Amino acid sequence: MTTDDATTAFAALAHPTRLDAFRLLVKAEPDGLSTGQLVEASDLTQSTFSTHLAVLAKANLVIAEKHGRHQIQRVNINALRELMVFLAKDCCAGLPELCAPLVAELTPCC
Repeated sequence: MTTDDATTAFAALAHPTRLDAFRLLVKAEPDGLSTGQLVEASDLTQSTFSTHLAVLAKANLVIAEKHGRHQIQRVNINALRELMVFLAKDCCAGLPELCAPLVAELTPCC
């Protein structure tokens, strides 16, 4: 992941609505959620929420999959992994024992 990719992702997540939607989608993996379910959870109109969703998609954080008449939104797990690795790549000046708490925190889910 490049610095530009990371800043685009962080900018996309730097809005409460988009961050909440992204976190909701992370919880919904691997099934994802329909756009309608996300709109209901956000209490926004469809058009307003679609704008937020487009920002997440442009940042490659969310992927839409068509299932019948519904668009299922899913987190791009690879992009999330790359973003997390980007943040911790040079963790603790090469002292892995200092990063152990971070790894332990991520281990139960991943």
